[in-house]
Amino acid sequence: MNTPENDMPNTQLEQRARALYHEAAHNLDPAIAGRLRAARREALAVGTGARQPQHHFARWLVPSGACAAIALAALLAWPSAPRPMPGAPETAVVASSTGEADNALPPDPEQADPNLYQNLDFYGWLAASDHSAPTH
Repeated sequence: MNTPENDMPNTQLEQRARALYHEAAHNLDPAIAGRLRAARREALAVGTGARQPQHHFARWLVPSGACAAIALAALLAWPSAPRPMPGAPETAVVASSTGEADNALPPDPEQADPNLYQNLDFYGWLAASDHSAPTH
């Protein structure tokens, strides 16, 4: 398929295309040329007038939505309460009958059960021995 058009360099092809375009534009019917110019003016007016604010809004909507999504994900992933370190012993807070936290001081003798003082040697031995209950 050797045609004269395929053998031409690009510059000659471009020059020939321009010449054909200019010739067709000069030989165009004036009524069609007027309608084409009117359609071009309308297209330019619509493109620059009413759609630009919507485009401007959409241009900022995507990045701000992405930032909001990242902030929400960070908020949901953020720990709300401190968690114990892995490998650290867990301590339990035991509340007394009055609702106060247990402390290192012994209870007052008036509030304590008299049966606790009956076997003080046994409780001393139990605290001194470090035996844990067997697990089955």
